[in-house]
Amino acid sequence: MPLTSVDLVAGDGDSVGSRVCARTGLGRLAAVDPMVVDVWEPPVRCEVQHEGRVVRGRGVFRVEEITAQRSRFTWEEQLPPSGPYAALARASAPLNKAVFALAVRRFARWVEAGQP
Repeated sequence: MPLTSVDLVAGDGDSVGSRVCARTGLGRLAAVDPMVVDVWEPPVRCEVQHEGRVVRGRGVFRVEEITAQRSRFTWEEQLPPSGPYAALARASAPLNKAVFALAVRRFARWVEAGQP
């Protein structure tokens, strides 16, 4: 994600129960997004529960093999269906979709370049 840093808070980062914290933004305008990994099925699936005040819900990341040389990466955010957060999420959806698309394109270039 643009303007985002992620830190491992607890666990090894490669298993259920690992906790990470993403920080998106600049200075005091940054949103903090603590998450816990609750599904870990490498190399095909990871799910996190967002536990923050700003971001809530689930993040689901999947990798589906298309051919021996190609895969499809899917990033899904499952947000609360009602309440103030849900209304804010719906209002910001077009911007979020554009930012997520940029992030996934950058990630694809990173993977295709063979980065570790």
